[in-house]
Amino acid sequence: MTAPIPRDIPDLPAIPSRPARKPSPVPATAVVPPARRPAVAAFRLLIAVAAAAGVTLELLLGDPARALSHFAIQSSLLLALVMALSARRAWTAGRPLPGAVLGATLLYVVVTALVHHVLLANEASPFFLPGEAATPTGRQIFSHAVLYTAAPIAAVLDWLLFTSPGSLRLRQAGTWLLYPLAYLFFCLIRGELLLPGTPDRYLYPFLDVGQEGFKRVLGNALLLGLSFYALATLLVALDHVRPNAVRHRGKTGFRLRPPVG
Repeated sequence: MTAPIPRDIPDLPAIPSRPARKPSPVPATAVVPPARRPAVAAFRLLIAVAAAAGVTLELLLGDPARALSHFAIQSSLLLALVMALSARRAWTAGRPLPGAVLGATLLYVVVTALVHHVLLANEASPFFLPGEAATPTGRQIFSHAVLYTAAPIAAVLDWLLFTSPGSLRLRQAGTWLLYPLAYLFFCLIRGELLLPGTPDRYLYPFLDVGQEGFKRVLGNALLLGLSFYALATLLVALDHVRPNAVRHRGKTGFRLRPPVG
C-alpha cells in the first residue's frame, strides 16, 4: 500500500532571484581607456639620447675609469636609463615607473647641476675649479652643456608636465640620500688608496682630505647632505601642490571621469 497523498501541499519557498543592479550615476562615455602618449615618449627618448651622448663623449675624451667615478656621469647614466624606460611605457600605454625611482633620478641630476654651477664653475665659490670645469673647450662644451644644464632642465620639465602629482612621499627623501652617502665613502676610500700626488686623487675639492683636512671634509659632507635632504623635501612638497597636467594615467585599468554638465 502507498501513503495517501495529502490534500494540502505546502508552498515551496521561492527561488531567490538576482538583485536588480542599481543604475550607475557615471555614464558609459565617462570610461577612458589607457592611451599611448607618443609625444611624451619622443621627448623622454630625446632626453635619454642626449644624456647618453654626453656621457659617451666624456668617456671618449678622457680616462673612462676616472669619468665613470664622477657623480655627474653616474647620475646621467641613471637618467638615460630611466628616461628610456619611461619613453617605452609612454609609447605602449604601460604603467608609469614608481614615483620613488623618478624622484630619486630627478634629485640626483638637479644636485649635479647645482653643485657644478654653484660650487665648481662659480668664481665666487671657495671650491672653484678653473680650467675645463668652468670654461670647457672643444667637444667638452657640448657634453658639459648637456650633462650640467640641458638634461637636468629637461628632466624637471618632464616631471612637471608629464607625470602625475602626489606620487612622492616624505619618507622616501631619506632613502634617496643612501646613494650620495655611499658615493661619499667611495670618494674617500678611493682617495686613500691612490698615492699622494696622483691627479684627481679626490674627485671634488670639497672632499679633498689632503687640502681641507678630514674634519673639514666631514663638515662639508654634512652641509651638502643637509642641503640634499632639504632639496628632496622641497621636491616632495612641490609634488603635492603642483597642478596635474596629465590627462591619461598608466595602464592600471580604466579611469572614471566625472560626467559633464
